[in-house]
Amino acid sequence: MKIIIVCYPTFGGSGVLATELGHKLAKKNHEIHFIAYEKPVRLKPDNKKVFFHQVNVPFYPLFNFQPYELALSSKLVDVCSKFSIDLIHVHYAIPHAYAAYMAKKMMISSGIKIPLVTTLHGTDITLVGNHPFYKPAVKFSIEESDVVTSVSESLKQDTIDFFGIKREIKVVSNFVDLNKFNSQLLNCNIDNEDYKVITHVSNFRPVKNIRGVIEFFEKISKKIKSRFKLIGEGPELEVSKQLVKDKKIENVEFLGNTQEVEKELCHSDLFILPSKTESFGLAALEAMASKVVIISSDSGGLPEVNIHNETGFLTKYNDIDKMVDYAESVLKDEDKLSQMKENAFIRAQKFDINKIITNYEDIYHSLV
Repeated sequence: MKIIIVCYPTFGGSGVLATELGHKLAKKNHEIHFIAYEKPVRLKPDNKKVFFHQVNVPFYPLFNFQPYELALSSKLVDVCSKFSIDLIHVHYAIPHAYAAYMAKKMMISSGIKIPLVTTLHGTDITLVGNHPFYKPAVKFSIEESDVVTSVSESLKQDTIDFFGIKREIKVVSNFVDLNKFNSQLLNCNIDNEDYKVITHVSNFRPVKNIRGVIEFFEKISKKIKSRFKLIGEGPELEVSKQLVKDKKIENVEFLGNTQEVEKELCHSDLFILPSKTESFGLAALEAMASKVVIISSDSGGLPEVNIHNETGFLTKYNDIDKMVDYAESVLKDEDKLSQMKENAFIRAQKFDINKIITNYEDIYHSLV
């Protein structure tokens, strides 16, 4: 099949999943056309079946805000026409599903009918969708898609409850490429120093509770000899750095964005994710695939990934003291730490890309 994938090109979970999905589909001989306003960060030009088309938004002084949805719709029509596309798969309802719907309508007048799959990732529902200005457009985009998928049962229920959706929403979980993580684990040079490594990966948005992350490490560092690695960039990155400086917390590294997060995770003992809301928790799943114990909030879809007292621990949102207690208990018990690391890895195997991708292919075939 010839498939368009529309996604945000950033390090967020939706962009990561969309890019990994496209690469895997290309390896299965599908022709994949990525469309975004810039090249997705994890897009690798290593397959002749993968193409990238950039959305250029011309600047017009008439507009206070340039019309990205219009430019995206036009680009979709252009690519569909030039490459005889079979299906459009968009990640995020707004603006992607909305723009894809308009593109479909434009192509119908030319006798071209392209099915649309929309995957909901979380903030398009919990943040954007919650705003009264956008709610009608989000609901419309969901209801007018040919198939809608959600990355977790929790997000599916939130969507149904908030928008009053009556149509079917299929749950297709996020995934990891276990082969990539297995290869890294086999080649991971772990230091023999007597400290524990704690890691956090995110886009540093307020919803990730970065202040809670810093508070956690400040407290656990007084109990356990440890190092802390923060991976990613975003609006609260500078705030995080300032907090670390003000609190005089030592052994903290800000590593920025990386396309090879598995190279850092393989050194880790513990992964901290105290998010206010998390539709799935892809960062936690990648840590589990690296044999890392997870301590997270019980928000959203995280309990579907992180199993309490088995792969890690769950607490109420922002219960930092409880997170510190759990961390201390497992980091001081080598046998327990080793067992939970193994449990996390076994759990991650349920979400291997080779198992999940067939769900998407079944959806595609049902439409084409």
